[in-house]
Amino acid sequence: MLQGVGLSDMDLKGLFLKHAAALRGYLARRVRDPQLAADLVQESFLRLAEQTRGERIDNSQGYLYRTANNLLIDHVRQEARRKTETVPHEVLAEIEDDVAGLEAQAMAQQQRMALKQAVAELPERTREIFRLNRLEGMTHAEVARHLNISDSSVQKHLAKALAYVMQRLQGAEGPAADE
Repeated sequence: MLQGVGLSDMDLKGLFLKHAAALRGYLARRVRDPQLAADLVQESFLRLAEQTRGERIDNSQGYLYRTANNLLIDHVRQEARRKTETVPHEVLAEIEDDVAGLEAQAMAQQQRMALKQAVAELPERTREIFRLNRLEGMTHAEVARHLNISDSSVQKHLAKALAYVMQRLQGAEGPAADE
């Protein structure tokens, strides 16, 4: 163990010769990458050299192992971050597009359900006129002939149906205007 401030180059070289191989072996077993282990050992010794200019280190070997272990943890964290950073932006955009598409589908499904519910709440005759005109595509005149009613009656029922359906759909999206 080396004590005191002012680690000389000779002391640092002695520590390196004494501990570097064991420290490299320790790290190589943990990372299974001899080059990374050697880099971490070198960085650990550089930190030891920088640290001894400041405060006192009572256990140089313990300091080296703790520093090497912390550097290894930092390296693993950086690698994990890099893995997410190396995902191409196109892939992330596709994921965002898929999510937006699913949200749009969900909203469209909710709107269809609200529309279906609003139409179901209409009086029977008004509902039938709405269905024939809006869903089956019949003209006002065709609906009038089909149901044996006047064209103006079809228009009145449709106006009533559309007003009610629009009010219900707006109420489904947020608070109603009359609240």
